[in-house]
Amino acid sequence: MQTPPIPCNETDRLAALHALNILDTPREERFDRLTRLARRIFNVPYVTISMIDMHRQWFKSVQGLTICQTSRDISFCAHAILFDDILCVENALKDPRFSDNPVVVGDPKVRFYAGCSLNVNGFKAGTFCIFDRKPRSFTAEDHHFLKDLSILAEKELAKAPQVPPA
Repeated sequence: MQTPPIPCNETDRLAALHALNILDTPREERFDRLTRLARRIFNVPYVTISMIDMHRQWFKSVQGLTICQTSRDISFCAHAILFDDILCVENALKDPRFSDNPVVVGDPKVRFYAGCSLNVNGFKAGTFCIFDRKPRSFTAEDHHFLKDLSILAEKELAKAPQVPPA
């Protein structure tokens, strides 16, 4: 397994992420709506809007999983924030970066992954990603749909958190 490299602007990236005041906030319908839509469009079991913090990947919205975070070192999304466009892994078992990753060899047995960086205030705070238990191809149309959904998620991230008072 290849641990994701740390971006060269990591200190500033983390400051921008923390300035969003979104980490560890409750789920919000405005994000869940987007991940439900992605799950339906792509017919995948798993969709997340992930924020990449210093040591973890935290899910602002998640479809198909019961967890709310994972370690950053096993995160596909921590690789995806290094790309200006979409990181697509059509078969993780055949990709040396991921073939022995715990989420590939164990549950949820990820085979396919596509993640688009979420840019907020000039920094890649996280990703909008879809993944599946089976290998699959990713078409130009899929690319456009994932990019469009990512742009919608970025617009929501740019807004103040809409968390109801406790």
